[in-house]
Amino acid sequence: QVQLVESGGGLVQAGGSLRLSCAASGRTFSSYAMGWFRQAPGKEREFVATIMWNGGSTRYADSVKGRFTISRDNAKKMAYLQMNSLKPEDTAVYYCAAVPYGSSGYDYWGQGTQVTVSS
Repeated sequence: QVQLVESGGGLVQAGGSLRLSCAASGRTFSSYAMGWFRQAPGKEREFVATIMWNGGSTRYADSVKGRFTISRDNAKKMAYLQMNSLKPEDTAVYYCAAVPYGSSGYDYWGQGTQVTVSS
């Protein structure tokens, strides 16, 4: 079983930055792919970014490419999402999620952290 806990959300002005953190439990964190998703009010949850188990490959939604950076520290069992040049449309609850080794999908999810960007 894996538990994920996000932190680092908050209120920021447009153009500002935030760094989200995701703390993971479990002995095999280094074998998981990790992802960040978000859900704005009245909208479906959407993909933001993902990073492979060794950090060697990343992928981003077009809407955040060039502004957000996903990273991980396997020794600390942490994943991060650095968000720069934030826009009001980035306002959402942000979730981290994990793909266990051998799985084809995100089996574990955190509880989410609110990010609000004011104009």
